[in-house]
Amino acid sequence: MSTAADSPVEGPTGWAKEQAAALRELLDRPLTTYYLIIGCSALLLALGLMMVLSASSIEALQKTGDPFYWFVKQSMSAGLGVPVMWVCSRLPHRFFRWAGYPLMALSIIGLGIVIFAGESQLGAQRWIDVGPIYLQPSEPAKLGLALWGADLLARKARGGRIEWRHLLIPLLPGTAILAVMVMLGRDLGTTLVLMLIFLSLLWVVGAPIKLFGGIIAMMTVAVIFMITTEGYRSDRITGWLDPWGHAQGAGYQAVQGQIAMGSGGWFGLGLGSSRQKWSWIPHAESDFIFSILGEELGLMGTLSVIALFGLLGYAGLRVAMRVNDPFIRLASSAVVAWVAGQAIVNIGAVIGVLPITGIPLPLVSYGGSALLPTLAALGMLLSFAKREPGAREALAARGPGPAARALSWLGLGVRSGADRDDRQETCLLDESGQMRNVKARHVSHQ
Repeated sequence: MSTAADSPVEGPTGWAKEQAAALRELLDRPLTTYYLIIGCSALLLALGLMMVLSASSIEALQKTGDPFYWFVKQSMSAGLGVPVMWVCSRLPHRFFRWAGYPLMALSIIGLGIVIFAGESQLGAQRWIDVGPIYLQPSEPAKLGLALWGADLLARKARGGRIEWRHLLIPLLPGTAILAVMVMLGRDLGTTLVLMLIFLSLLWVVGAPIKLFGGIIAMMTVAVIFMITTEGYRSDRITGWLDPWGHAQGAGYQAVQGQIAMGSGGWFGLGLGSSRQKWSWIPHAESDFIFSILGEELGLMGTLSVIALFGLLGYAGLRVAMRVNDPFIRLASSAVVAWVAGQAIVNIGAVIGVLPITGIPLPLVSYGGSALLPTLAALGMLLSFAKREPGAREALAARGPGPAARALSWLGLGVRSGADRDDRQETCLLDESGQMRNVKARHVSHQ
């Protein structure tokens, strides 16, 4: 005879407990982070290509005669960036510790070229014109700062702890050089993102509140100085504080973006049905692509994008918390601050809670210079996710992927350098079907 205690819990409370238990079980799996990064990145990239096609088609047709012009260029950037992401996911973490130094040097050289011979557009000098290609050195500078700063602090770690005093030399001067060079190009938005990366490193190493507050105070003074010395930035602040009062002037872009967002309703007008992209919103394919997304996909579409960025940020922080390596903890946190922080600034500007800064929405907005470093950083997070407890064993038990199987059919099966360098254990099944670990041994042939 069954009793009430033996019967399953019924009702909404019981269902909620079952779902919570299932979610905990899912989050405890070693490959959860790995698949979250892949899934969120792929969905955001695919959605970005789709929205670039929709948002840029009218202006591209008017200016070039080809409605697919900017979509093709973005697709080419994605076609190059996805293999870069895959390669980075296969590299050992030692490569990223080394790569920050040449990347920082190249970024400083590129920013110097921008200052003296860069292309200026809309009040900001950000680009190097190389024939049909526009390069923006400040974008790889974000990745360079994250890697260089993480390695500097990780090298000075003692017993898993990092002294905040090591921030002062040489990380603070290095960050200041990058920030000043970007500011000389009158690019306030990218300067703020660089400082977000720096502050994330500051936070992870446990800097005291006084130092943290002092850095923020200096940043605030610098931002106020940049706003008051440039008339167009003062106009942006005026347009942000009262966009509808300056709807034909400084608040024009903000007003048109809000009209687009409001027109979308719950589920949007449908893909390709935006009315504001017909030359109403400036830079609809880049800075304000989120407004076109809201118009065509509605509130549900915008919330889905925000959820994807939230999950991506959660996955990056999960890597930082679950891998016991100072460099990985610092680099992962810096990348999360960069990608998630830039998304918050872009979305906040579109919906009117932040001033317009002109920075793109990661993975979604048009721009190859921004897309390639972002995909490389996400590939790095994938490489780090493989170092979570049990992740390598789970990947080994899963067997080769479709690409590896296809290569094996052609007799071209390969094993990545990351697997050779980092793998310490191989996962096998014993006769009872239980998983056991066997130490991997390397046999050298004389």
